[in-house]
This record gives sequence, structure tokens and C-alpha cells, in this order.
Amino acid sequence: MSSNSFQDDTIAERIQVLRPSFIREILKVTRDKDIISFAGGLPNDALFPLEQLKQASLSAFENKGEQLLQYSNTEGDLKLRNWIAQRYQSRNLAITADDILITNGSQQALDLLGKVFLNKNDSVIMENPGYLGALQAFRLYQANFLPIAINHQGMDLDQLRQTLAIHKAKLIYTVPNFQNPTGISYSEENRQAIAQQVAKTDSYLIQDDPYGELRFSGNAKSNFYSLLPQQTILLGSFSKTIAPAFRLGWIVAPQAIMKKLIIAKQAADLHTNSFSQSILAQYFEDNDFDQHLEKLRTHYGQQKTIMEKAIKQYFPNNTQLTNPEGGLFLWCTLDEKISTSKLFQDAIKQQVAFVPGESFYTGAVQKNTMRLNYSCADKQMIEKGIKQLGDVIFNTLK
Repeated sequence: MSSNSFQDDTIAERIQVLRPSFIREILKVTRDKDIISFAGGLPNDALFPLEQLKQASLSAFENKGEQLLQYSNTEGDLKLRNWIAQRYQSRNLAITADDILITNGSQQALDLLGKVFLNKNDSVIMENPGYLGALQAFRLYQANFLPIAINHQGMDLDQLRQTLAIHKAKLIYTVPNFQNPTGISYSEENRQAIAQQVAKTDSYLIQDDPYGELRFSGNAKSNFYSLLPQQTILLGSFSKTIAPAFRLGWIVAPQAIMKKLIIAKQAADLHTNSFSQSILAQYFEDNDFDQHLEKLRTHYGQQKTIMEKAIKQYFPNNTQLTNPEGGLFLWCTLDEKISTSKLFQDAIKQQVAFVPGESFYTGAVQKNTMRLNYSCADKQMIEKGIKQLGDVIFNTLK
């Protein structure tokens, strides 16, 4: 066998069946600075606390010296875990540092959960449409997906009830706050009903919450941990609130599960980047995080409103929109004659990009849907890009 080729049977089956991330492929196309991109799920880099992080880096070196560059423990920086725990405790959640494992972004948290829970063909309940990163992580372990439709209230409760009655699902994956891709949030009633159903099973419910701190309107709802503490696993991330380059996220899990996660984490990478953890812990000690969050919330709320108004002005009248109270995304449903996957090709020619909705589905697919990110474009870019996209839509309908 030459050095430039390999036989298919030398590659693990779980890798052979795994597809590249569709969004990552789209982002390659949108690197052209002339393209107005609503495709990514990126925070706005103009809002990174750059100067404060510079100072936190210097302080971390001064305070820790050579130890800053040494190996660390698997669980993660204790000061950082205590800070996360205190945030939860301020919301009346009985979570301590011992309940928290720092991960290499919340994407690694998903991978570790797949390693710990999933054998081939084990069932995972997924939102439909749902987060691509979770789909990709669990596909690696050859999970059997059980899609549950979501609506403006949250999960379809009848469908969830029927699915749980028929199937043994090891995991139930949810993004109840400003869901990716739709931007919807589960209502309080929906959360209560889901918790009641899951309590009758042996399933673990995952609440992935990368956007929960980015609420710019409405009122916060119950955390599943408060409703179902022994069966809830929480995921969090600093990628959307501080900076994604740190690659810092975390898992909160019951102790029996945490022990297995730590073993899986040790086998994966020994520990998460302790250098970044120390800098972030120093940042939180020296700065008002809530003040920073308010800046993000104000900006993203304004951007969402601008995009929403532009869509109502430039898109067809029968366009349906979700109404996010936070997060980074709007979800559009267009005329049923339109395939947004085909529309994407025409839109790129007009130098505007979005994510076609089709790739987010594991069950019944709505091909006339799209995800639009409003966090990274200014008012002028949003106006221009939405107008161009609207022109493409009208031309498609001719």
C-alpha cells in the first residue's frame, strides 16, 4: 500500500459514516471579506473584553509564576469551578465545584457524554431541528436518533410521550434557551411537562446552555436541574460570552456519572488547557462579568431587532419568523415552494450567506427553512445583506 492511500477497512466504521460539519464547510465559502455572512454562530469579536483579558494574563503570570505553565488536574481549575458553582447557586441551584468538570469547549462535553453513555444503536432523543454539533458528536458513536419536533413552546409533548413509551432513550438532548437553530425558548409549562415525563424513565436529560446568559428580553425560565436534579446533565460554555478561542466549557453531572466522565476525560487529553483557565479565573476576579454581559445583551438585542425589521421589509409577506428573547439566531420559514439549499447557491453569487435549514433535521425535514445569525453584522451590513437575500428569494419565486 502506498503512503498516499489506504484501504477503507483500515478506517473505523464510526469515522467512515461520519460526515463533515455542514456549517464548517459553509464557513469556508464565506471567508471572502466581500461576502455578507449570516451563516456562522460566532460572537461579535468587537465585543471581546480584550484589554481586560490582557491584564488578566499579566496578573495570572505574576500570581502563579512557573506553575501557570505546569500540568494540572483533570477536573479543572478550582477557582474557576468555584466561580461557575457560585453563579448556579445564585439561581438557587445546589451545585458545587465538585459537580463541575471543565472541558475543551462544550463540544468536548458532548463527545465525553457520547463515550460514557453510547453503544452502537443506543437511542438519543434530539430536537428536530437540532444543533449540528450535537448531531455530529453523537453520530460518532453511531447513535440511533429519535427526533422530537419543536414549536414555539418547546418540545412536542405528545410526540415525546409516545417516543418515551416505545423506546428506551439513554439521552435526551435539549437547548431550551434560545435554541440552535431556531432561537425559540421552552415555556415554563413545557419544561415542567418534560421533566414529569423524563422522571418516569431512566433517561438522562442534557440541558446545553451556551446562550442562556444572553437574554435581552422576556423572563428567565426554570433550569431543568431544578426540576429533575438526579437526571439532568448541564453543559455550559464561555465561547459566546467571553471568547471562543479559550475553548473552555463545562459539564455538571451527578457524581456517579461525573466519575465516569473524569476517566473518559483523562483518556482524551489529561486536562483542559490550564493556562486559559487561570487567565479566565483571574479575569472574573478582577472584572464585573455582569456588566460585560449587559453590553452583549444590549448589542445582540439591537441587532436582532434590526434584522427582524429588515426581513419584514425585504422578504415576502408570507415569511414566518421566530421571535428569540436572546441568543444569536433567527429562524425563517419561507414559501413551501422554496428549497433553501438551492437558494444558498444563488445567494452566494449575490455575496450573501446563510445556513439552509435542511441540515439541522434528523426527522421530518422542512426544506424551506433557514438560520440567520445577527450577532456579527452591523446595521448597514444587515440592511444590505437582507435586501440582497430578499431579492434572491423573490427571483426564485418568479
